[in-house]
This record gives sequence, C-alpha cells and structure tokens, in this order.
Amino acid sequence: VQLQASGGGLVQAGGSLRLSCAVSGSRNSINDINWYRQAPGKQRELVAALNTDSGSTNYADSVKGRFTISMNDIKSRLYLQMNSLKFEDTAVYYCNVQDRWFKTYWGQGTLVTVSS
Repeated sequence: VQLQASGGGLVQAGGSLRLSCAVSGSRNSINDINWYRQAPGKQRELVAALNTDSGSTNYADSVKGRFTISMNDIKSRLYLQMNSLKFEDTAVYYCNVQDRWFKTYWGQGTLVTVSS
C-alpha cells in the first residue's frame, strides 16, 4: 500500500481545509484508516480514526466536532475535513492505514499552518 497526502496549506483561524490521501496498492486489505499530526517540538498524536468494516470513528478530544474523517467507496481516497481551525492545529498531518495483517503504512505528511 502506498499513500500520498495532499491538501495542506496556510489558513486563517476559523477557516477550513480538506486533506486528501491517495491510496494505491492492495486497497482491499485495508482495515483501519487514521490521520495523525505532529506539531513542532511535540510527539505525533492520533487525530482521527475510522474502521472500514464497522464504519466507527474516533477523534481526539481536541478536534471533536470540528474534524471529520472519511474515505471513498473504493478506498482510493482518504479525507480529513477540518473546520473551525485553530492556531494549535498547526502541524504536519500524516495519513496512515493498517491492513488485515496489522501492518501499517504512512504517507509523507502535509503541512497545515493556521495563522492566528
């Protein structure tokens, strides 16, 4: 599985961005999709998760009600819709998937900068 993230950029506080992650390879083996982020000087943290079998989602408390994780029907595109962005959302965002054999794959990261 190969992942290619895009959609980052500079946005004012209160604005919106949609991150996208193109998926190629053995898409049908994917069980879980995740978005992580890493702010300068901080550890990488899980922002949002989606289980492709159940459709259940989980979000970090800091983004609940503002971010939405999704994917298209054929698992070729993963998305993270980010609304009401805050300065503290500034980070490099990474898409991540786990397949049915619990192997994980990472995209290269896309930078989101929120100006206050």
